[in-house]
Amino acid sequence: MGCALRIEKLTVKYGSKAAVDGLNTCVRSGETYCLLGPNGAGKTSTIKAVLGLVRYDGVIDILSMGPPRPEVMNNVGAVLETPLVLETLSPRDFLEFVGSVRGVGDSRYVEALVRALGLEEFIDRPIMSLSAGNRQKVAIVAALMHRPRLLLMDEPFNYLDAKSVRVVKELMQRHLESGGSILFTTHIMEVAERVCTRIGIVSSGRLMMEGTPREIMSAANAGNLEDAFLRAIRAEEEIRELMEGL
Repeated sequence: MGCALRIEKLTVKYGSKAAVDGLNTCVRSGETYCLLGPNGAGKTSTIKAVLGLVRYDGVIDILSMGPPRPEVMNNVGAVLETPLVLETLSPRDFLEFVGSVRGVGDSRYVEALVRALGLEEFIDRPIMSLSAGNRQKVAIVAALMHRPRLLLMDEPFNYLDAKSVRVVKELMQRHLESGGSILFTTHIMEVAERVCTRIGIVSSGRLMMEGTPREIMSAANAGNLEDAFLRAIRAEEEIRELMEGL
């Protein structure tokens, strides 16, 4: 199975500090690959590098088409941790704008996404007046509306209610069934265990462990993904020491 996204020796620096430090991984075609890591581990910087939003060294190959550039990125959709939306516009106007840039000619799929995520009531209100959850839904529609082959999702369930989380999970599954691939980040271990095909655990910008959820738990001799994660980043002992001081 080929790589929908191939990353080799990826390094992202902010000043002299490396947020991503020689990362190597592959998001295979038709899978949901999850990056797990503590705050500051380099997950968001990796996604921003793939989107061409930060300078980087190393190799990023998207869909065997090469590094991020306009003709490649039209095959990519992204939900960032902080949604990139034009808040002075209404969802309707923003999605029409994104659709014109993406070359989306058929609005029926966009309308179906809006209905599925419960945005119809808010479609003509300024985005700045919407709740954080509804702004997130607008960003999700914008990411999916052109049916991308590769979907990047950085904490996509932030601010969403339980019903909307279920809808987004269903949309992710349909994306995979249509031949798409997903790079996904979350801090919720139960979500990662259920949603992700394979997992890469990163710490200080480096890949510490990689495999299916079952393989990760077996390698760490852990009964659940949370314990495996904490052992992989060597956090269990530190947590015990901190709790002893309380």
